[in-house]
Amino acid sequence: MWSPWQLVYRTAFGCMVLEIFIHNVAQGLNVCMSGSATSCEECLLISPSCAWCAQEEFGRARTLTSRCDLSQNLQKRGCEAHNIESPSSTTMVVKSEPLSSKGSGPTQYDVIQIMPQKISLSLRPGDQTSFEVQVRQVEDYPVDLYYLMDLSLSMKDDLDTIRNLGTKLADEMRKLTSNFRLGFGSFVDKNMSPFSYTATKYQDNPCNGYKLFPNCVPSFGFRHLLSLTDKVDRFNEEVQKQMVSRNRDAPEGGFDAILQAAVCKERIGWRKEAFHLLVFATDDVPHLALDGKLGGLVQPHDGECHMNEKNEYSGSTKMDYPSLALLGEKLAENNIYLIFAVTKRLYVIYKNFTALIPGTTVEILDQDSKNIIQLIVNAYNNIRSKVELTVWDQPEDLSLSFTATCQDGQPLPGLRKCADLKIGDTVSFTVSVDARGCPAPGTQQRFTIKPVGFKDRLEVSVDYRCDCGCTDWTQANSSRCSSIGQYTCGTCRCDPGYLGARCECQEGEAGSMYLSACREAEGKQICGGRGECSCNQCLCYESEFGKIYGTFCECDDFSCARHKGILCSGHGECHCGECKCHAGYIGDNCNCSTDTSSCVSDDGKICSGRGSCACGHCQCTEPGAFGDTCEKCPTCPDACGTKRECIECRLFDSGRLSDNQTCQRLCKDEIITVETLKTEDPNAVLCLYKTENECVMKFMYSEHANGMSVLTALKEPECGAAPDAMTVLLAVVGSILLVGIVLLAIWKLVITVHDRREFARFQSARCRARYEMASNPLYKQPISSHPIETDFIMYGKSYNGAAH
Repeated sequence: MWSPWQLVYRTAFGCMVLEIFIHNVAQGLNVCMSGSATSCEECLLISPSCAWCAQEEFGRARTLTSRCDLSQNLQKRGCEAHNIESPSSTTMVVKSEPLSSKGSGPTQYDVIQIMPQKISLSLRPGDQTSFEVQVRQVEDYPVDLYYLMDLSLSMKDDLDTIRNLGTKLADEMRKLTSNFRLGFGSFVDKNMSPFSYTATKYQDNPCNGYKLFPNCVPSFGFRHLLSLTDKVDRFNEEVQKQMVSRNRDAPEGGFDAILQAAVCKERIGWRKEAFHLLVFATDDVPHLALDGKLGGLVQPHDGECHMNEKNEYSGSTKMDYPSLALLGEKLAENNIYLIFAVTKRLYVIYKNFTALIPGTTVEILDQDSKNIIQLIVNAYNNIRSKVELTVWDQPEDLSLSFTATCQDGQPLPGLRKCADLKIGDTVSFTVSVDARGCPAPGTQQRFTIKPVGFKDRLEVSVDYRCDCGCTDWTQANSSRCSSIGQYTCGTCRCDPGYLGARCECQEGEAGSMYLSACREAEGKQICGGRGECSCNQCLCYESEFGKIYGTFCECDDFSCARHKGILCSGHGECHCGECKCHAGYIGDNCNCSTDTSSCVSDDGKICSGRGSCACGHCQCTEPGAFGDTCEKCPTCPDACGTKRECIECRLFDSGRLSDNQTCQRLCKDEIITVETLKTEDPNAVLCLYKTENECVMKFMYSEHANGMSVLTALKEPECGAAPDAMTVLLAVVGSILLVGIVLLAIWKLVITVHDRREFARFQSARCRARYEMASNPLYKQPISSHPIETDFIMYGKSYNGAAH
């Protein structure tokens, strides 16, 4: 028997459970309460919409997870607003100086091409925030151009062509910028076998014995010849001094040279406030990373500058060729645009490289480099017509997405690039940032957003809002927790060995009073066999399939019906073995949509009036009807009538649909007009209707195998011509005459048959009369000289019946 105290307790507890159940049914389960959060920090990690109630008196008799809910639900359940912990992500602009309009003049060192310049983000995991970045390519921006040339033997004619390149190129570039500097470097390949000739007789002259060109200089990896300068005559002088060399294999060591030109900033003379162009001219393919192993070079390139006192690359015979990834990283790090100037046969190869190295373009170089100036100008204009953002040092737990708004003003989600711009145009990008988790407490991270080839950048600092403000008032050994636990954010964190909302129970207490409160009914397992009884309440086991919960661990969130393997079809929440469907869905597994918009046909009817809408799909009940909205039905009684309106409005601009603008919307069938209608198709239906002028319009209605309706109609309705009066008169007179002639012929036939019968009868009687006269002894043959007359008289007697 239960004591009065136990009876009152269990009754109150049962009422509480019933209240929770009714509330959940009425409000619907949410992700916050379905989680297993037992602290404020765990609650914030479940979803950005979840909030925690730190009010002490709130939910004392409820489970721990009840403190984690939607903010509005917590307030409805009595939690005061100032006790609700629900931080949100924020964005603060730290530095935002306006964009510049020009790059030259006294302010050239303070040119700003990106705005803002610094932003601070405070992110709550899962709560996305965004900010806008504006970029402008200013006019008359300083340009540094470094010309890197292949001086292998095959480029001899190109060397002759560019001997006066500096002056001509400077003249063209000054049309684009008033501040232009030019530099020069060259490369061949690693001076070692098997890349170059290393035998003794070739050490000073690799062209020794080569009849076409017997003299050349020894091979070298990269040689810096002229630092960036505005004195273009120096460029011409250096080019005049150069001689070609000769290497052994076809590929060149150009990537070694590109990397050194990019990272040796002081030697080359790159200005921080200038636009950096690196022109790479060659007529062959480059060596790539791992090719150096052919010569025994196993050390990967370290990406550093290795220039000796002679301005030559000292690591050429010590390290492997650089990889494409390393090359792209160093070019971007030093804001360098690389222009591949290559012959036509190499265009595709180097075009593929541009996809792997950001900020790189490729142009076709003539065999003797005659078009090099126009090539550089075109590449410069092409580069300046694009803006592309890159992200540096992005933290792993951050997710970034971009939306570009270019000159047309239309947002382009997923793009971080604008093209076809004019110098001076301003474009913007919306950057959305989402934190996927929380790093260690107090962690601050940074990343940089930078337009390709620009020195300007946006620095973004990030801190995380993963802590609750209520933790600042944490009390150790609090009296609220029976002095054996830590009180924080409205809950007790008990010391080891103690349990309960106020740490009022010790582990191991398993008296009958406690165990009975953990059974759903007498004879049932404790906590349904899915938990342990501790301190008068069930502590449910963890499951790899989901969460087990409930007063007696009788509920879980993974035993509901599934559709195609998805719990509650993804349109509901599983609660105690039953799917609680989201709004708009019904069914045991929530796979049936109550939305009927997909069942509405073009005429505004549900399933064209030929079926019913079930789970968002039409079920056609009219025999012969089919289609997504039962709109197709050649054999339906009203099929011809429905298609007639389309024939009238499409072909003759008449009928009911011609008075409004629905003809094109409702009549999308293909209409074929013909002179003569063929009716042999067994799958087609012949339709006829009478027009206003008493003509007959005919058309065929059929369905193709692809589901498309086809109407085959006559070009014009069939109309009968009015009868001619004279024709009618002649027809009537002719008919009368024809009937008269036919009657006369019949009469004549009857008379002829009758006469022939009488004549036959006469002949028979005559024969009998002769016989009788011949046998009569009293008869005497008369003597007459007129037998014909006698015969005639006899005939006359016979005919008149006087012979008898």
